[in-house]
Amino acid sequence: MSCGGSCCVSITQCFFDYSTPKVLVIRSKSVGTLNRLCQAVVIAYIIGYVCVLKKGYQDTDTVISSVTTKVKGIALTNTSDLGLRIWDVADYVIPPQVASRRTETEEENSFFVLTNLNITPNQTQSRCAQNPGPGSTCSSHKDCKRGLHDSRQNGVQTGRCIYFSESEKTCEVFAWCPLETEGDPPDPPLLAEAENFTVLIKNSIRYPKFSFNKRNILPHVNSSYLSQCVFDRVTDPDCPIFRLRDIAAEAGEDFQTMAVHGGVMGVQIRWDCNLDMPESWCVPAYTFRRLDNKDPENNVAPGYNIRFAKYYKNEVGKETRTLIKGYGIRFEIMVFGKAGKFNIVPTLLNIGAGLALLGLVNVVCDCIVLTFMRNRQQYSEKKYKYVGDFGLLSNEATEQS
Repeated sequence: MSCGGSCCVSITQCFFDYSTPKVLVIRSKSVGTLNRLCQAVVIAYIIGYVCVLKKGYQDTDTVISSVTTKVKGIALTNTSDLGLRIWDVADYVIPPQVASRRTETEEENSFFVLTNLNITPNQTQSRCAQNPGPGSTCSSHKDCKRGLHDSRQNGVQTGRCIYFSESEKTCEVFAWCPLETEGDPPDPPLLAEAENFTVLIKNSIRYPKFSFNKRNILPHVNSSYLSQCVFDRVTDPDCPIFRLRDIAAEAGEDFQTMAVHGGVMGVQIRWDCNLDMPESWCVPAYTFRRLDNKDPENNVAPGYNIRFAKYYKNEVGKETRTLIKGYGIRFEIMVFGKAGKFNIVPTLLNIGAGLALLGLVNVVCDCIVLTFMRNRQQYSEKKYKYVGDFGLLSNEATEQS
């Protein structure tokens, strides 16, 4: 039986054999320098990158978050349709800020602030001429199909062709009349004062693996401070109250320009916490960016808008409504984060994986020594010894003699 490169007479002898690799020491300044340099690079990678930069000695967990918002502010407008009107939070936050209420237009961690609007007042359910456009222009009743309703139109066709104007005929529809007329929103925006509105963002986070909880209203923040502070990255970075104009400015946008057609703004809250350090070091970092497209070469359907209506009943009990096409800014609040804390298991795993790379140092040095060095033939003869199946005992005897 062959075991460890020597001849075993029995299983017992083979069991008590011990094999060890042959070590070839090359006394060369160039090879020695290369070897130490490679070792230094691997050790620097283990200590500098894995342990220090990537904190390979820590176990990690991702954040679980909940967000609530509260917008405040008042605006004053004076228009021909609405007259002198005051706008408070119940008017310009769509849908209203009601706890435990969710609607189809409301999503988690977001809110919409009205900044501009087109108004169609005094609509009633009646018959009127469709607005001119593809599928609505006609010359006789035959061009209008009774009962036809297109999702892109405003109502159901009655089958009659009537005058929309003195020179143009369109199909009659049963709808909320008068129909909404398409047009550009006012510029400057009607609710230009919305730039001074403020929003309180309350964010609670949890790292379940470490049983760690915190919120962005930090322990030193009290009621009196909260009633007058406004977030400023330099002078007041811990305040959770943000002025809408400042959010747009932080994202490199002009609020008044954005308010005309609306848009989508992202508020990013990042919680990166090293739980080996004091808890007070774990604080949120706020960043802001615009999320919707504003490419001037691809400006079809710009901004962000929604439609909603306010319903009334007149003196005779007939229902009327005021249709509002509202333009505004939708704020999406996104919470990210990762926490780390020392754990012996990932520490040993990362250090072990790093130390295993030291084995590559010998491979690199062997490749250079046996390929590029002047005495590569001599090194090869010393490093590798070839022994055939026959003459093994005689070779060993020759060496011993």
